[in-house]
Amino acid sequence: MVVAVMESGGTTPKRRLTLAMIAEKLDLSTATVSLALRNSQLVAEETRKRVHALAEELGYIYNRSAASLRTARTNIVGLVVHDILNPYFAELVAAVENELGRHGQTVILYNHGDDPQRQRVFLETLLQYRADGMILCPAAGSKATDVSRIVEAGLPTVLIARELHDLADVPVIRGDDRVGLRRAVEHLISLGHRRIALVGGQQDSSSASERRAGYEDALTAHGLPVDPRLEFPAASSRRAGRDICGDVLAAEPTAIVCFNDLLAFGMMMELKRRGLEPGRDISLTGYDDIDEASVWSPGLTSVWNGQQEVGRLAALTLLDVVAGHPPVDLRVLVEPELRIRETTCPPKG
Repeated sequence: MVVAVMESGGTTPKRRLTLAMIAEKLDLSTATVSLALRNSQLVAEETRKRVHALAEELGYIYNRSAASLRTARTNIVGLVVHDILNPYFAELVAAVENELGRHGQTVILYNHGDDPQRQRVFLETLLQYRADGMILCPAAGSKATDVSRIVEAGLPTVLIARELHDLADVPVIRGDDRVGLRRAVEHLISLGHRRIALVGGQQDSSSASERRAGYEDALTAHGLPVDPRLEFPAASSRRAGRDICGDVLAAEPTAIVCFNDLLAFGMMMELKRRGLEPGRDISLTGYDDIDEASVWSPGLTSVWNGQQEVGRLAALTLLDVVAGHPPVDLRVLVEPELRIRETTCPPKG
């Protein structure tokens, strides 16, 4: 929206004022300024007062009728994830875009990088531009109120991959992380492993806690101790897997379960550099079973996490919510599959 600032006593525009200029002066986002000018309860009262005061000082007249013209569907959906560089999300995004594209929807993709503040700004932007809905993988550390206030303000939402407990009436679709990790550990136990390390899961997210619980479930069910010295929180990246490999080996596990495939790839590279062959000298599993897992040499044993199915179901669920038909089952868990390849074997000796 653009307005004119007039010379005192005249009718000739002096210069053009934009929301971005007001936002810059107040060190706010343009989305926050726009919401404040509409007296949105999403913006703190003190911030609304500051915005209105500056707008009045600059001669800004808010065109409410123009802002309210957009009452029809926009056919725009926001898709918000935390790590688009992770092939898991690339595969999930492709499934969402394919399904929504079949229904004439345009997808706006945003990567919040697990930053709740960046997430908040983008969600407010989606609300400002009246997107039809949003598919969201919440940032680590998000609170239920971060999303509920957006939903209550009128933005239909479906959560994917992660969930926020205490968030009522918002559908969530994800893989069953607890069951999947348990299956990976039980596979290793069936091969004879007793010292099994868990690598990854440092984020404050439901997926991290669920996978850690699956690891502990399997050990407990088979009478094995849960040893904190065999748990290694780490970022979910190749570099993190490579960097932490030495610490993991120092704990002398015979098998390693990684939080995702990227971590496992990093571990594999470092193990080989140290002269250790996964699937011969030590067992290693990943999680997600991204396309790359099957073409590595050796092929990575991993747990398929249903990313294509999660994406497809999330898209269809959102379309139903937008159409006023919320699902009966608000929590859908896609069953994971253990895919055994060449990186797991009985312990040496």
